[in-house]
Amino acid sequence: MTTLQQLLGIELPIVQAPMAGVQGSALAIEVSNAGGLGSLPCAMLAPDALRKELEALRSGTAKPYNVNFFTHTSPPADPQREARWDATLAPYFQELGLDLASIPRGPGRLPFGPEAAALLETFRPPVVSFHFGLPSPELLQRVRGWGAKVLSTATTVEEALWLQERGVDAVIAQGLEAGGHRGIFLGDDLATQVGTFALVRQLAQLLRVPVIAAGGIADAQCVAAAMALGAAGVQVGTAYLLCPECTTTALHRAALKSEAARTTVLTNVFTGRPARGILNRVVRELGPISTAAPAFPQAAPAMGLLRARAESQGSSDFSPLWAGQNTGGCREVPAAQLTRELARGVA
Repeated sequence: MTTLQQLLGIELPIVQAPMAGVQGSALAIEVSNAGGLGSLPCAMLAPDALRKELEALRSGTAKPYNVNFFTHTSPPADPQREARWDATLAPYFQELGLDLASIPRGPGRLPFGPEAAALLETFRPPVVSFHFGLPSPELLQRVRGWGAKVLSTATTVEEALWLQERGVDAVIAQGLEAGGHRGIFLGDDLATQVGTFALVRQLAQLLRVPVIAAGGIADAQCVAAAMALGAAGVQVGTAYLLCPECTTTALHRAALKSEAARTTVLTNVFTGRPARGILNRVVRELGPISTAAPAFPQAAPAMGLLRARAESQGSSDFSPLWAGQNTGGCREVPAAQLTRELARGVA
């Protein structure tokens, strides 16, 4: 089987996880230049911001890099559920001196679409990855048209086989330990979610395409263990959060370095979709899984207002402190150094 390095044109079997909200092109450039696959999270970028980041990538590295998009289905408007969410959050708005009428209304984060595809065509990124499934066959064909390799995330065997049938070049096996949003897309039952090593082993035995292990991988020993189970490489996110190239906030960094980081939970209160982060006040009081939260991404605007006000007062009570279950690898070292250390003994 083709190695991950051969498939993606990289030197080390290390993929830096795209982490929206805590990084931009600077982290991706450093990882790519170190021999791994740097990734740019694009799900929250408007077209002008996306163009600027792609220009930075193109000028900052001659090595392969990855751009990542969400492919969720935008939910229809649901005024009744939005009203329930407003009522749920009203005490917090009152506490922080905010007006519920100031909550932005609208579609929020948009899935990968024709406008993004057209912009990407002018830059021809070598790797494009997707979260929450895949875009339409027409959009996928446009991505393949400039020779890009396509990756996507699976959280179950069924999702991995679905992705393989649709021609992805490699599958990212996201275990339950992983920080940030779950890539689950063929259902919403969290009981189907399993640990990284259990998932990797099953997929390595079933799939024809390479498997990239993701979730709880924080050091070289974890990388070696994943590859011993059949992974062609690994995707690492949480371990990079303290690197200087990340834009992780001071409050988030403090949480990662505290005992609070030992307890992470899956919660939907920040966006409407389950994602793993450090337990804090709002997760404890509303969730972790709240039936009042509207569908992704419509829970986010109101929570964003609470977060901004609380953070301005030095509090992370309403912040999405995304992190995986293994924060032991988080260190304040350059991303290039961390990338090379992760690959020690397996590259």
